[in-house]
Amino acid sequence: MSVIVLNQNTKRESGRKVQIGNVQAAKTIADVIRTCLGPRAMLKMLMDPMGGIVMTNDGNAILREIQVQHPAAKSMIEISRTQDEEVGDGTTSVIILAGEFMSCAEPFLEQQLHPTQIIAAYRQAMDDMIDILKDEISVPVDVNNREEMIKIIRSSVGTKFINKWGDLACNIALDAVNTVVIDRGDNRKEIDIKNYAKVEKVPGGDIEDSRVLTGVMLNKDVTHGRMKRRIENPRIILLDCPLEYKKGESQTSLEISGEMDFNRILQLEEEHIKKICDEVIALKPDLVITEKGISDLAQHFLMKADISAIRRVRKTDNNRIARACGATIVNRTDELKEEDVGTGAGLFEINKFGDEYFTFITECKNPKACTILLRGASKDILHEVERNLQDAMNVARNVITDPRLVPGGGACEMALAHALTEKSKSVAGVQQWPYRAVGKALEVIPRTLIQNCGANTIRTLTALRAKHAVKGNTTWGVDGESGEIVNMTEKGVWDTYSVKAQTYKTAIETAMLLLRIDDIVSGTKKASGREGSESGAAPTTGGGGED
Repeated sequence: MSVIVLNQNTKRESGRKVQIGNVQAAKTIADVIRTCLGPRAMLKMLMDPMGGIVMTNDGNAILREIQVQHPAAKSMIEISRTQDEEVGDGTTSVIILAGEFMSCAEPFLEQQLHPTQIIAAYRQAMDDMIDILKDEISVPVDVNNREEMIKIIRSSVGTKFINKWGDLACNIALDAVNTVVIDRGDNRKEIDIKNYAKVEKVPGGDIEDSRVLTGVMLNKDVTHGRMKRRIENPRIILLDCPLEYKKGESQTSLEISGEMDFNRILQLEEEHIKKICDEVIALKPDLVITEKGISDLAQHFLMKADISAIRRVRKTDNNRIARACGATIVNRTDELKEEDVGTGAGLFEINKFGDEYFTFITECKNPKACTILLRGASKDILHEVERNLQDAMNVARNVITDPRLVPGGGACEMALAHALTEKSKSVAGVQQWPYRAVGKALEVIPRTLIQNCGANTIRTLTALRAKHAVKGNTTWGVDGESGEIVNMTEKGVWDTYSVKAQTYKTAIETAMLLLRIDDIVSGTKKASGREGSESGAAPTTGGGGED
């Protein structure tokens, strides 16, 4: 477990000292993540308390595993999680930028400039940045142009482990997202990747064997060995109730007086199962899937009626099957109607990978849910491929919901840095300097890209600044592979507008929040149960770290 200890030395700290401490904490977190930006990014190897290891360059995955004790560093880690949940990409950039915005505020704090002045300048810079980004730098994109979309997703996958199989990953991500899009009218689209685009990892085979299924795959087998394992155009019934004996509540007690009573109880149970099975069989389904159990007797009745059955399916999987084949999940068998039966699937079959059986419900006519089948050499590789694929799918989702693009490779940051520096001349009073510092801080992205390539930082950055000084050169940035200056339009490296806008907002707002803190009081008690003693022992602020 990586541990960064940024401990407070006294029970209570306040004023300038705390603000400088917060800046240092933000810088430390940013330095850990800095080498993970760009196509030449380094990987981090993380060990968890259970002895497992994770190898990744995904900012969010790394910070999840790091333990910190400084409260400001904790809030830095929190923003990477927010970024991941909101737009699913840019987790590394947001930490680097927030760290840089904090570090740019340090000289002003040392010159006794009040934090409120710095925050006001930062807020104005943020509003201007978003306006410039939207009106001057972003370009609209045609979501229906497949080649264009593949290029966009490709530039996000370019920095990841999966880059070697980039085309395959981009096609998989785009197909998966297009499958789960639901148009709500008024230009509103609902894209729920989390629930309806499930990734199933099956070790073995090559990564090239990975694909998007037009339907759903489950790690299940039929309940009875003699049931059919392949059905074309199946009629599917989905249940959320058990096909088992009705069990009494916990307080139920039965009093048996005669010897025939026990047989009568068994008979009633059998009749109950026969009744619920008849209600299912009446609709002539080919496949019954339930989230609960199926008793041996019910299996027998279903098998005689030539119906395959699968039991104990997860609720999330059942919802996916319902979306894919058009069935309705029913809670009671006596409420089953013809319209509840799903007829949208083209094929039900069970295949065996290694020792395990997997159920495939595929070739759906209008699947609004899908499963991505990933194959690969080992579990570690599959986990990393899955993380990369999630990023690629989030990029596709963001473009479809807000079809605007901005140039990648640090071009966008450089253009904004130049625009803000020019604009700062018209800012009145002392706020001009922090305003200009925001522009300067944005250069950290191209600078880090150059450093990670091993190119000459100062020379390349100066040349890039000169390029952006000429009007209309907003698309020039750094080639992450070679460290040279290239036009991103020709290179085809684009980022989505929504990710960039979210990154800038989150980074600046976090910096403003941390600059506003002027007092840290530890709430932890000493082991003896007394409040902190005068011995000057360092209490940990905020308790243990996050995992």
